[in-house]
Amino acid sequence: MSEEAPAWAYERAEVRPHDPRWTVRAAAERDHLKSLLAPWLVDGVEHVGSTSVPGLAAKPIVDLQASVTDLDTVAARASDRLIANGWAYVPPELDQRPWRRFFVKPDQSGQRREAHLHLIQAGHPRWADQIRFRDALRAGQDLAHQYENLKRDLSERSGHDREAYTEGKAAFIASVLNP
Repeated sequence: MSEEAPAWAYERAEVRPHDPRWTVRAAAERDHLKSLLAPWLVDGVEHVGSTSVPGLAAKPIVDLQASVTDLDTVAARASDRLIANGWAYVPPELDQRPWRRFFVKPDQSGQRREAHLHLIQAGHPRWADQIRFRDALRAGQDLAHQYENLKRDLSERSGHDREAYTEGKAAFIASVLNP
């Protein structure tokens, strides 16, 4: 018997004006995650993604990444702790991103996502890439504006398809990381 996918799995990708509360929410989540994941953390927990860039419009979902010792071990050992704190595990076969283990924190209604947690193997290039991209957007107002325009366009064209929305940003991100 298969379980029905949660409502947040089909949430439309909607870009909203920047909200300074995102940073506050991220800091609280980051501090809590540091204690939950302490036995396995290597390089800590970072707020990444568009909500980490002051003034940038974004989907109102805080993205956090944690550098950990071993993806599968941490996913197995920390899952109960994370689930008890409101996180839902997305198995690798559904996530289809082998470089991470992924958790979603839905809001109290269970309809929308509040946060994403990307567990990333310590030393994996994706860790540094996420931080480099965030820092480039923070440092370049024109770059951030271009990215915001792209995200708004993608949201209008393919917001109903989260994978297409994400894939639509890939070339832009690659151009920033590999100029």
